[in-house]
Parts: sequence; C-alpha cells; structure tokens
Amino acid sequence: MKVLHFADLHLGIESYGTVDPDTGLSSRLADVLRVLDQLVDYAVDCGVDLVVFCGDAYKSRDPSQTQQRELAKRVRRLSEAGIPMLMVVGNHDLPNAPGRANALEIFHTLSVSNIYMASKPAIHRIQTRSGLVQVAALPWLRRAGLLSKEDNRGLTMDQIVQRMQETLTGTVSFLAHSLDPAVPAILAAHASVATAKLGSERTMAIGKEPVVLASNMALPQFDYVALGHVHKAQVLSERPPMAYSGSLERVDFGEEQDEKGFYVLELSPESQPGTRCTSLDFHTVAARRFLTIQAKIDATSPDPAASVLEALEKREAEFKDAIVRIEVSYPEQFEGQLREADIRRVLKDAQSVSITRNVEKQSRVRLGGETSEELSPLRALELYLDSLDPKKLSPERKKVLLEYGERLIHQREAEK
Repeated sequence: MKVLHFADLHLGIESYGTVDPDTGLSSRLADVLRVLDQLVDYAVDCGVDLVVFCGDAYKSRDPSQTQQRELAKRVRRLSEAGIPMLMVVGNHDLPNAPGRANALEIFHTLSVSNIYMASKPAIHRIQTRSGLVQVAALPWLRRAGLLSKEDNRGLTMDQIVQRMQETLTGTVSFLAHSLDPAVPAILAAHASVATAKLGSERTMAIGKEPVVLASNMALPQFDYVALGHVHKAQVLSERPPMAYSGSLERVDFGEEQDEKGFYVLELSPESQPGTRCTSLDFHTVAARRFLTIQAKIDATSPDPAASVLEALEKREAEFKDAIVRIEVSYPEQFEGQLREADIRRVLKDAQSVSITRNVEKQSRVRLGGETSEELSPLRALELYLDSLDPKKLSPERKKVLLEYGERLIHQREAEK
C-alpha cells in the first residue's frame, strides 16, 4: 500500500510576490499551486493508494473564493482518480469562533467522494485499492475549547499549555488503543513535537502552544506518524517512522536552504503493528528558489557602486526566477553613491528583489584627548581643522578660517 503524506500548503501567502496584471493574483499563489500540481500528478501517475494531508491548507482562516476554487480543483482530481484523501484541520484552518465552519469543511458538506475531513480526533477506516487502512486523526487542539470547560477556567497561561499537552497526550493514547491491530494504522496530526527543528513557523505562531513529547506520539500501535505544522521536513523517529513533511512551498527566507516536497511510504499489511512501514522516501518538488546575497563595500574602494554591480553581474545566471534578497554594507561616506535602480537592472530576471542597506557609521575620535565639555568653541574649531587632510587644507587657509571663526565667536558672545 502506497501512501503520500504532505502538509502546510498555506495557500494565500503573498510575501515577496508580484501581481499578475491580467488576473490581479499574486505570483505566490501560482507558486503554491504549481508544486501542488506536481504532487497530484505524482499521486495519479504513480498509483498512490491514499493521500494524507496534515493541515494548514490556507494562510488565513478566511481564504478567498479564488483560493478555495483552486484547492478544490486539485482535490477533485484526486477524488476522480479514485484516490482517497484525508484532510486534517490545522491551526490556520480554524475559524475565530467555535460555532463557525472551518476552511476545509466544505468538502465534507458536499460529500465529495473519497475525501475525508478530520476536524476532531477520530479514527477513519478508509478502503483503498490495496486494502483497508486506519487513520487516527489529531487536528489542531483549539485553546478556546479547553477553556470553555468549567474546571479549566482561571488557569494561568502556563497551566493552560500544560493542560493542553496532557489532553493531546491522552488523546493520542486513546486513539492508539482503539485501533484494530490487524489493520495498518497511521496517526495523522497537526501538532508540535518537542524534538522537531523549527523553521519560519516559529515567527508565525501566536502566543505559546502545546508541545508533545516524541515518545508520546510514536506509539507501537502506529505504523507511521504523519505530522504537519513544522515547515522543515524531517524524520523524528525510525520505529515507527514519524516525520514532518514540511511546507510544500518556501514561505520566506528562513526556508531558503530547505528542500521542499512530500513523503511516500509503503505499508505491508502482513507485518505486525508498528513494523508495517517498509520504506519511506522524500520526493522533492520544484519550489521557488530563495537567494540571499551579501555585498560588502570596503572603505578603500575607488568606485563602490561599480564594485557591487560587477559582483552581481558575475552571478546573474543564479537570479533567474528566484526571490532575491540583497544585503549591502558600506561605510557612511559612500551613502547615496549606490543606486537601487542599477541593482534592479542587473537582477531584472529575478522573480522578486528586496534590498537592505547597512550603513557602517564611522567612529568619532575624541579630538586631542579632550572632551567636548573641556573645549572652548575656538579650541574645538582649531582641533577640527587640524584633523583634516593637509592636502585639502593649507596652513594659510587654516589661518584664515581660524581668524573668521574667532570673529564670529566673539560677535556671538557680544550679542548674548
């Protein structure tokens, strides 16, 4: 039995995108849909028996009609191909009030064939072309639901998080012990596991969230643990295998070096519980490239603008269709000499360009070892003129400036 596991689509991300003048849509929407199409093509062409999606279909809890339409097109392809798909509700899919519908509920409401929606913990028995499989679904635990219970009111934030962690651990244990040991079993969860290496979702999280121990998730009753929520693809446990598939498309520069894709696993129904996963492979997709280039201009550079442009031109082939971030550092005497328009001209083939400048302030040396409080105005002027380049200020010129300065100082003191 071949199972495909992916998560964290975040349809609706628009950071670093450009607007298509014909459709008015962000190029980042097209990026996400392109990699999702690669996944669906693989599932249809390679005979996948089940697709498990572990949450966060959209960036916002209120996706636009266009975003919903485009996701529905891909879900329909899987449905019509006879490939069952379980969709777990993630934190970005949840409405802001318990009584409202979540962003994925429409598929359940319309009874789309072969599509299973998990908005609460439950075991789904799904018939595939290669046999029966059990999927224990653990959607994102809503804090508001916990606080609505009488015995949880008045708790501190730390106590609330602790109670949520206990609830998640207890729920996973209950689901595991409710499984039929004769049928292959998968845990599909949208949650934070303690040993996971975090990516950009660290900055996306609002407030504290519960974190579950890996040992409380990778229970022997499960043949595979499919996770969503963390954007970095990684395997956390070998037996049973437990993995985050990561986000399908890069969200920001925090994911610049991360490979993007989905996991495909093989389950052997004849084996014993916890040992049925015979292979686990990560399949990459052609996600949009993010590229950071750091340029530092030396204080001795004869032509700072030309040196930066020359360095960029040498890497011009790398910019094509990439989202590029240029970080330029230079001494403050070069302020205004580097034109942004020239940089963008070199990067014309990039998908998107952002430029940040780091101006290195020159340290101010105390004149003559004297503090400003100890200097008279005339003495300060004299020391300043002494600090200037002798080639640009002759002794005769210095003498004239001091004379004029003395007159102005005396005139100013007389007016007080």
